[in-house]
Amino acid sequence: MVTGAFVEVAPPRPRGEAAPSAARPSPALRLVRAAPPYLYLAPGLVLLVVWTYWPLTQTFYLSFHSWNLVPTSPMTPVGTDNYERLLTTPALADSVGRTFQVILGLLPFTVVVPLVVNLLARGVGGRMGAVYRGVVFAPMLVAPVAGAAAWMFLLDPGAGMVNAVLGTDVNWLNSTATAQWAIIVITGWHLVGFAVLVVAAGLAGIDSEYTAAARVDGASPGQITRWITLPLLSPTLAFLALMTVLLSAQWTFPLIDTLTQGGPAGSTTTIHYLLWEYGFRSHDAGLTAAAGMIFFVGFMLPAIPLARLADRTTREEGR
Repeated sequence: MVTGAFVEVAPPRPRGEAAPSAARPSPALRLVRAAPPYLYLAPGLVLLVVWTYWPLTQTFYLSFHSWNLVPTSPMTPVGTDNYERLLTTPALADSVGRTFQVILGLLPFTVVVPLVVNLLARGVGGRMGAVYRGVVFAPMLVAPVAGAAAWMFLLDPGAGMVNAVLGTDVNWLNSTATAQWAIIVITGWHLVGFAVLVVAAGLAGIDSEYTAAARVDGASPGQITRWITLPLLSPTLAFLALMTVLLSAQWTFPLIDTLTQGGPAGSTTTIHYLLWEYGFRSHDAGLTAAAGMIFFVGFMLPAIPLARLADRTTREEGR
């Protein structure tokens, strides 16, 4: 005997009537559920506002005032006078030109030399690889002021080792023709180890199957480097180029302040050192703030396309 089960079926809804919806959570409950990601981001956002955006806002406000950094002295509104003074002074254009010279001079140390060194030393492994990386990175661990003191002795025109090796008597740090290049070389010596390790990390992230497949297809080492390694390494190289553009003047500042103080005859005064002179020698806070805003905008112009290039190459690599 077969018994049947009866199932109660809801009557059909009239045409046009909306289906009954489940009970929606209250706004407070939805807020609690959505809060955790923002709570994780909150400390970083607070620090970003406190240490970056708030000082930037204060700098923008100060750039329209005249103030000598004395707390008891009031700030006097001057409108756009600080910007007009800057744009008409030759020191600004000269410092910008020297900064571009520093950027172009450091790019071989932060991009070209690290790339060549890593391509030539890819076969170094084991303990020798660790020793090699330690030796290359060692200059980065030297404090800039300590390194400047050592280089001041090496570049001494009378008893310096550099002139003894080259057989010259050049006064490297006190000549307008060589002082800027001496600063660039010393800064590059500090940075090349860091850049080599960054490129080495980029090479380590490239899947070896690409190279193996190219060898099976008969590609030569040069073709593998040109058509596989370099394109896959382009995000790393773009990152190093971006860092050089944004931080080159900052990297050279301690060396300039220790070795040349912006001289001789202002030949090593970059924009960062010019800012320091305006703020702490001339005590003109308004002019310094205006210069800082101009330099901020000026650095953003090349930084945006470089950042987009790095982002685009990273996305293309991930496809």
